[in-house]
Amino acid sequence: LDAPSAVARDVGRGARFARLAQRNGAIIVLIVVGLIGALSFESFATSENLRNIAVQNAFLALVACGMTLVILTGGIDLSVGSVLALGGVLGAMGSDAGLLGAIGLPVLVCGAIGLVQGLLIGRLGLAPFIVTLAGLLGVRGLVLTLTDEGADTPRVERGSGFTSLGQDELLGLQLPVWIALAVFAIAGVVLLRTRFGQSLFAIGGSESASQLMGLDVRRSKVLVYVISAVLAGLAGALLAARSSSGVPTVGMGLELDAIAAVVIGGTLLVGGAGSLLGTLAGVLLLGVIQNLINQVGDLNSSYQSVVSGAFLAVVVVVQTYLTRKQRL
Repeated sequence: LDAPSAVARDVGRGARFARLAQRNGAIIVLIVVGLIGALSFESFATSENLRNIAVQNAFLALVACGMTLVILTGGIDLSVGSVLALGGVLGAMGSDAGLLGAIGLPVLVCGAIGLVQGLLIGRLGLAPFIVTLAGLLGVRGLVLTLTDEGADTPRVERGSGFTSLGQDELLGLQLPVWIALAVFAIAGVVLLRTRFGQSLFAIGGSESASQLMGLDVRRSKVLVYVISAVLAGLAGALLAARSSSGVPTVGMGLELDAIAAVVIGGTLLVGGAGSLLGTLAGVLLLGVIQNLINQVGDLNSSYQSVVSGAFLAVVVVVQTYLTRKQRL
């Protein structure tokens, strides 16, 4: 009589372990890789190197934060790299009007692009892959048009309040890092403590069931694409503030890095499960890998793509296994 209950307990433990591994796997791997880096290279664990890792990945973190919300609903946003470049160009152009223009212009324009994409996906039911792929191409074309095919790079006046936003430090960390952390904290509260946030998990789990529950699926879908575009535009503006220019070629392939960070962080590509903390760990893991490749010295930085691709493939296989384990 006790055998079935013992089996049930074992299955329950296995499901709990699978759930825990899926949610926190990226954090565990990040700690392990960090320890390996600290033991292998004297300069890795220095405060200066860790600050560099943080600031170099703050912009990807902002983009990945928005991407997490999109993927939780079962969607995808391939336009974020182009939107980031547009945000940088518009931020540099708007810097003549002060800090408000430098931040407000890219946020408004990029938010409008996200709204159009969200309406096409949420209201008309078009495929996110196709809509955002069109956004990737169209927005990149707009960036090249604004900059005369990349020949005219808008500059930001040094010493302005806008460049201070991208270059000044607070408690030893540059402001873009604090902004990224603040965005993650706010998004985390929204995701876990609000009806809207909980609806994203429900939509990704089952859109039809969410509609039967009375959730406004179309409105939620529109909002996540607006948020994703706004954060990508903000990241571009901050990048322009840090580099004192709106470089039109930045962000190429960034959408793949953002998707990789989100998936490595434990968010399912089909939606319905994931966390922002995992995404942040995924971003840092990619940054640490790049830093370790640079520490080696004689390895080309393109090895990062090889390692990231391998990580992503392994993560997808492991996630599939863990998902099946939880359903047993």
